[in-house]
Amino acid sequence: MLLIAGVTLLAIIVLGVVFVIGTHIVSPKANLSQIGPLIALAAQFVAYIGAALFIVMFVEGKYHVPFWPAVRWNWPRAGWRMFVLGVLLLLSINMIARFLPMPKSTPFDQYFSSPRDAYLIAIFAVTLGPFMEELFFRGLLYPVLARRLGVSWAVILTALPFALMHMFQYGYAWGVVLLIFIMGIVVTIVRALTGSVAASFLVHVGYNATEMLLMVVVTDGFKHMEKAFAS
Repeated sequence: MLLIAGVTLLAIIVLGVVFVIGTHIVSPKANLSQIGPLIALAAQFVAYIGAALFIVMFVEGKYHVPFWPAVRWNWPRAGWRMFVLGVLLLLSINMIARFLPMPKSTPFDQYFSSPRDAYLIAIFAVTLGPFMEELFFRGLLYPVLARRLGVSWAVILTALPFALMHMFQYGYAWGVVLLIFIMGIVVTIVRALTGSVAASFLVHVGYNATEMLLMVVVTDGFKHMEKAFAS
């Protein structure tokens, strides 16, 4: 798992550099400060696809079992309830945020510098992003920790690196990281109770989709991001 995480991170960095160099060669006059978020998103997208393929080949090649059953990707019967839980979780987290110090701006805000970039990150946030995060944290990491340390510690130690992974995006603001940790706790509990990574994925998607939808509404389709930051 550490190897997968390390290779994925290295791939994102290397691809980012390659994309920057490629952009400069193709269009020397391109403003990298404006297209930087797009390049970073493209690098993460390609790296995640590669990591997903590597995980599938690793699991099936090493353990000789079908991939989806091996990672417990079994769809719950009432999947819509998991999605609704994600919606309610986001609304609850937003209420808790009112009592914590929240930064007025973070490095993540650069992804919303233009409506185009904002819509792309929104699509990523409800598709490949939660898919890969759930696959790694709740599909691979959680069961290993649960077998060795028990469910309680596994829930905490799965949610903790999940939260810390987002620190840089939010400028190391402890309030935001705490909220993501709480979200990670809830999603991991769902994984533990249902025995399904697909269930935690649906909660995650419901959470992210609600957050993106609220931003779309508040900012008039990502056209006035100052409204979101002001709120």
